[in-house]
Amino acid sequence: MPIGKEGNVKWVDGFRGLASSLVVLTHLSRSFDLLLFDITDNDDAAPRVVQYPFIRVLFQGRIGVAVFAMVTGYVCALKPIRLSHQGQQSAAFKSMGKSALRRVPRLILPAAFATFLTWLACQLGAYHTAAHCDSWWIRATGPTPAPNFWHALRSLLNSVIATWTLGGNEYDANQWTLLPLLLGSFWVYVFMLATAHVRPRYRMMMAMAMWLYFILANDPTCGIQFFFGVFLSDLQNLPSANKFLNDHPRATRVLSPFFLVLGTFVASYPESNPERVGWSRNLHAVLAFVLPTGSDYPRFASGLGVQLIAMGLHFSPKMRDVLSNRAFLWLGKQSFAVYLLHGPLLRSVLAWMLYGFKTLPDTLDAEGQPQQHETPFPGMMHLYVSLVMWIPLNYFAAHLWTTYVDPYCGELTERRGSRDGREPYEDGDGGAGPNPDLDRRTYTMGEDAIELDRLDIFSDADNADNANDVGMSSARE
Repeated sequence: MPIGKEGNVKWVDGFRGLASSLVVLTHLSRSFDLLLFDITDNDDAAPRVVQYPFIRVLFQGRIGVAVFAMVTGYVCALKPIRLSHQGQQSAAFKSMGKSALRRVPRLILPAAFATFLTWLACQLGAYHTAAHCDSWWIRATGPTPAPNFWHALRSLLNSVIATWTLGGNEYDANQWTLLPLLLGSFWVYVFMLATAHVRPRYRMMMAMAMWLYFILANDPTCGIQFFFGVFLSDLQNLPSANKFLNDHPRATRVLSPFFLVLGTFVASYPESNPERVGWSRNLHAVLAFVLPTGSDYPRFASGLGVQLIAMGLHFSPKMRDVLSNRAFLWLGKQSFAVYLLHGPLLRSVLAWMLYGFKTLPDTLDAEGQPQQHETPFPGMMHLYVSLVMWIPLNYFAAHLWTTYVDPYCGELTERRGSRDGREPYEDGDGGAGPNPDLDRRTYTMGEDAIELDRLDIFSDADNADNANDVGMSSARE
């Protein structure tokens, strides 16, 4: 991929940051406005503004995890693809080996620490208000304290292990995504290992064959995204594809908005009752025609919508530049921390702000059985005022996590890697040891720099590092 205006790859970080914000919005919507995910509130009602196509994408937020999966495939394949294009397959294999070694602790350590914190908060009663509020989603996803210390300790260990074996976590339901994303990164490594000596166009065909396989396997959220990310990474490194962008600016000005609008429209598909409104009824007919019988249409709509949006970004260097500005890159830097922390903060701090600290007492029904009473929702205006304070708090907590927790986990990862036989970091004076700048690395790529400031689930610094191994010149800021 040429480096410069068309070669900007920082946009994936900004795209990821935007996706993490949409995940927060969708969980707020599930907590306090479940009907938003329907096409209308009932059979006779007209759609609300937030239920209109395009607008509803911001709140129903299914595209968030799909973006994470696509970015995982894109970034994990990026450096091996570039090295393979240069005939440096041995260097590509070495890069993938290092990345695979580091990726597991990079994911497990932060997630385990986040689980420990939410477990501790649960045992101390931080989620008591959430367990007695009238929000079904908050109650359904909130943990309950264990009866004694040993049960609590056992549940903590079970949750940490289940996150990576069963894809579930009693104390943070949002961590279900971690296992498929970890598995997906290794699928990409194996795919690149098998195709490193294959010509780019044939590797792209193989990636799309895997994409088709996961369509047939009904895996729209992760499976098709990983290999579309690989395809897109190869496409943006293909000289003929970049020559097209340079030689046909008028065509790209048409193709980019077409794919962006179409992708956002497809991603607007409602979660239920699409037959109530004309646009969603027609979209359902198209999806039913092109997808296998029994497919998960809402998730496929989100997944395919993300891919169409990504193609729109491919055809628009200016839009990629927008996603590469400081604000979106900052959101990308905080994305993993936001993903890990927003759920516990929603069930504790936001629940306190909305419902208070006191809950309604239980009563006995006619048969003498205890009856729990739920604290009623105080209203949308109360929620809006609370969010003005809660959202900055959420990102402040994420900033602290990125500043202190991520570097520590990164240092532990580097120490483990050194003991496993990798070359240690060498400082300017020839000293060796853990990299003191692990939490803030800038990888130069010609005229652009990719800042991968964190060690998180949604990016892989090793695969994006193209400064020395690929032999490119120093970057400008």
